[in-house]
Amino acid sequence: MRMIFINLPVGDVTRATAFYEAIGFEKNADFSNDVASAMRWSEAISVMLLDHGFYATFTDKPIADTHQVSAALFCLSFDDRAAVDAIHAAARSAGGKEARPIADQHFMYGGAFEDPDGHIWETVHMDMSAAAPAGEAA
Repeated sequence: MRMIFINLPVGDVTRATAFYEAIGFEKNADFSNDVASAMRWSEAISVMLLDHGFYATFTDKPIADTHQVSAALFCLSFDDRAAVDAIHAAARSAGGKEARPIADQHFMYGGAFEDPDGHIWETVHMDMSAAAPAGEAA
């Protein structure tokens, strides 16, 4: 199985771990410690929350202040609209904020939120049965 591990610098590993648990990620204690938390989204996708000092051991580049600049956009897909609504509500309750309100765009439904460190997570539910076939106007 191919997997993806997204490494994110965070100011406070404990706070970041609590946020990601609140929005549905599962902590993998086998790969977590005081400077990093391995957070599992699915069998194939994990997010590594790394404190700034540990993150800096992987790159010579300065760490972006994602409250001020956009470094990347990540998108999570969901089976239905209710799940999109639920993760946005959980993110707000856990200290995140709306980056882009949820919008209904015909066959796509979603928005974006920021974690407490400013990393932006887009959300989407796509109803492919309502999508226009390639070459047709939406």
